[in-house]
Amino acid sequence: MRRALADIAAQTYGDLEIIVVNDGGDHALVTRVIAESDVAENVTVCDTDHPSGRSAAANLGVSAAQTEFIALHDDDDLWHPDFLADGVAWLDAHPGYGGVSMTTEIVYEELRDGAWGEIERVPFWNGMTHISLGEMLVVNRIVPISFLYRRALHDEHGGYDVTLDAVEDWDFYLRVMCTHPIGYLAGPPRAFWTQRPSASGAAANSMFELASEHARDDAIVRDRALSRWIADNDLALPLYIGSVEKRLRHEFSVELASQLERQRHEIVGSMYDHHPLWRRLRKLRARFSRSRSTDGQ
Repeated sequence: MRRALADIAAQTYGDLEIIVVNDGGDHALVTRVIAESDVAENVTVCDTDHPSGRSAAANLGVSAAQTEFIALHDDDDLWHPDFLADGVAWLDAHPGYGGVSMTTEIVYEELRDGAWGEIERVPFWNGMTHISLGEMLVVNRIVPISFLYRRALHDEHGGYDVTLDAVEDWDFYLRVMCTHPIGYLAGPPRAFWTQRPSASGAAANSMFELASEHARDDAIVRDRALSRWIADNDLALPLYIGSVEKRLRHEFSVELASQLERQRHEIVGSMYDHHPLWRRLRKLRARFSRSRSTDGQ
């Protein structure tokens, strides 16, 4: 939290309100860390009696905010100093958009001498130029640290789904994009998504620590949407799509098996061609053939 508050204090945009959600943690420690920061006068603390989960904590923070725009700042992620200034300017210039995501880098960290240190950076969705609903239906292309959006979206679409242990952000984005486009601010990275593949517990990322929950909740979101569609229509189209997928999987499996068999023959043939014993046998065969030809003459 010290790092997150220092990151927010470094923002060039100063008209902000900071809501710290202390989800069942040590209140005295939280207030002490806040008092030591450079943004203490801008902070409001929301305490819970016991851990309530990611979605409930986010909803609590949003409900306490009195601002026009919202950004969720996880304690281990970071912003470029111009993140808020550039995001607010973009949304002011595009009033029809519900929010804006920005170019993001993944920052890999590992624990060294008791502190997390950076070891590598890679682009997140390198080359992305826009946020497409069609692509978002396949996989989430937005991480919370990269997203600034209008507070009014919660009044229109509700909060983060507290029944989901993971992918609650993706579920929220999909609901928003049914009525409002989400913009994308390209260029140099303005958000930095920290990942710690070797970590566990509180220091771990949800995508690693909650991998099974991600897979389960991804299926829940899709099944709910499919159920609503079937209720308004019927099973005919989904059943047809399912049969096409089944046929394509079978054809792919047959083709893949055929390719693997051809590659096996090529590899085995290449091994024989280059094996010393096989080369010697070929020479002996050629010599024997020449000998028989000479004897025949």
